[in-house]
Amino acid sequence: MHYRTLGKSDLAVSAITFGAWAAGGWMWGGNDRKDAIEAIQAAYDLGVTSIDTAPIYGMGNSEEIVGEAIKGLPRDQVQLLTKYGMRWDLDQPRGDFAFKTETNEREKVDVYKYASRDSIRRECENSLRRLGVDYIDLYQIHWPDSTTPIQETMETVAELIKEGKIRYAGVSNYSAAQLAEAQQYVDVVSNQVPYSMVKRDIETELVPYCLEHQTSILAYSPLQRGLLTGKMKPGYEFGKGDHRAGMSYFTDENLQRVNAFLSKIKPLADEKGATLSQLVIRWTIEQPGITVALVGARNRQQAEQNAQAQNLHLSSEELNLISEHLEQLELAEA
Repeated sequence: MHYRTLGKSDLAVSAITFGAWAAGGWMWGGNDRKDAIEAIQAAYDLGVTSIDTAPIYGMGNSEEIVGEAIKGLPRDQVQLLTKYGMRWDLDQPRGDFAFKTETNEREKVDVYKYASRDSIRRECENSLRRLGVDYIDLYQIHWPDSTTPIQETMETVAELIKEGKIRYAGVSNYSAAQLAEAQQYVDVVSNQVPYSMVKRDIETELVPYCLEHQTSILAYSPLQRGLLTGKMKPGYEFGKGDHRAGMSYFTDENLQRVNAFLSKIKPLADEKGATLSQLVIRWTIEQPGITVALVGARNRQQAEQNAQAQNLHLSSEELNLISEHLEQLELAEA
């Protein structure tokens, strides 16, 4: 596995990091706990030592699964990345209303983006308990909260670093301007944002900023939630509770266009003895400014396949060839 250092820190993480959103079941049509644990452990055995999770993923379920999966592993050989600032359990509305959803148990809840000092401290303690550890390697605000000053949020995280409860501060879904403000109050080593072959808007402003300021980018949804695997065909139907059902990426027209692009790069994957998913993951972590690709898996087979993308070598000519084909792909708007 290739390991990369986040920002100016000494925290080295696996370039392919296990994304544990789907493991929590929430918004993915449920999950099998045993399969999720085995997936995390299989990934670890192949060098994927970094795991990204969040309290909102299954309302604590994902963190608990991660905690169970790493039990007994050397703590200093696992990097735990979790988040704060998405509350479904407030006693009254606070922060920015995000959305209505259901828990895995079908309980209706309202989710708020909220990152006040007291809320962060409470969330941190809950995450430590669910994960079964006494420190978190990277603690990231999940989404910006316009009702709490960035200064208050980041100064609280700086306090938690001094107390040894977390090692480093990160952000998620922050713009370049928000990131610049946050870095006035704590050393923010990374920004976790969506990035894939079909979603590259961060290349305009955020990537140049992060390159200039030595801030890592953790790319989530590099397979665009399954779109870039080549496994979905027009007419594909998602299961009940799967958030992808209403997304424009998965219209029949876009599935057809994406699959036409994938058919152009499949000969390269075949030549390398790789799957399309592995080719896409490898291309992603070779893009300027991208430090890590967060890739989810719901079972051992998926986890092993993702991890093995580390063994795929792409020359600059091959990377350019993929990018040239990609330039010809245009998705239909909803």
